[in-house]
Amino acid sequence: MILLTESGVSVCATAQRVKVTAPAVSNWRKRFRDQRLAGLHDQLKSGRPRTHTEEDIAVLLNTALVRRPQAATHWSVRDLADETGISKSTVQRYLALFGVQPHRSRSFKISTDPFFIEKLRDVVGLYLNRPDNALILCVDEKSQVQALKRTQPLLPMGLGYVDGVTHDYIRHGTTTLFAALDIANGQVFTQCKARHRHQEFLGFLRHVELNVPQHLDVHLVGDNYGTHKHGKVKAWLARRPRFHVHYTPPYSSWLNQVERWFGLITQRAIRRGSLDSVPDLKRKIAEFVEHYNQHPKPFTWTATPDSILAKLERLGKVICGT
Repeated sequence: MILLTESGVSVCATAQRVKVTAPAVSNWRKRFRDQRLAGLHDQLKSGRPRTHTEEDIAVLLNTALVRRPQAATHWSVRDLADETGISKSTVQRYLALFGVQPHRSRSFKISTDPFFIEKLRDVVGLYLNRPDNALILCVDEKSQVQALKRTQPLLPMGLGYVDGVTHDYIRHGTTTLFAALDIANGQVFTQCKARHRHQEFLGFLRHVELNVPQHLDVHLVGDNYGTHKHGKVKAWLARRPRFHVHYTPPYSSWLNQVERWFGLITQRAIRRGSLDSVPDLKRKIAEFVEHYNQHPKPFTWTATPDSILAKLERLGKVICGT
């Protein structure tokens, strides 16, 4: 702005060229004329001075992160305000600024499998370096999917309020959803069965076998549920050398991508439903699967074994306090 006006360009033309207002151009010209280069630096603005010092903020954060309140498991905004003498609104603002959320928690479980690293590298290696002429399927079952009938009709969403669902319901039975997710294209093979024994799992494996090309090897990623390791299941797999099983470590369901798909169908097709019977539930599941397979979207796996192990190492240090 200063160089343009000094070269003879008018204030209005300069403002249009640099996309600011004409008073802004005049203000910067005046500051440069009066203070030269020092006038181009930012200046302190008028306003009320800060009420709380850095020490006060450090005490607040240290209280929230290190200490525990009496007779409670976690701090609330009001408790922190009473403890530190800082107003509730200020406490809330600083907690949001530093991303401290004492009211929230996340569940976790570290695997105790002595062969965790080997199994981790095996499964993640499949995701990141898919073998040629092979199909990788993440397999599992979602048991006890309930057909719940709400006691009153659902209230539709409107401007300013969300869906209304009654807290009580009538149970109309359950089904078990077996699923195999193709990690290459995102499509799923599914079956609903009354139980989840090894007999039903074998039936689902036969269904998978009929629906995959015969010339491809099939790599199955599954967990350590007893049904998956039943003797008859192992014998069936042994008679089919093109099937290869990769077990995830215990307490590591997050390694199985089909678990993410189970969360998707639960959120979008099951949780808010009001169903009259198990056949109605199966119909809803089939409709969702059919629509999903018309527009599949594979999950993108980016984590490497080394990055996962590094994160677990950091987690272990936090737990041990080192």
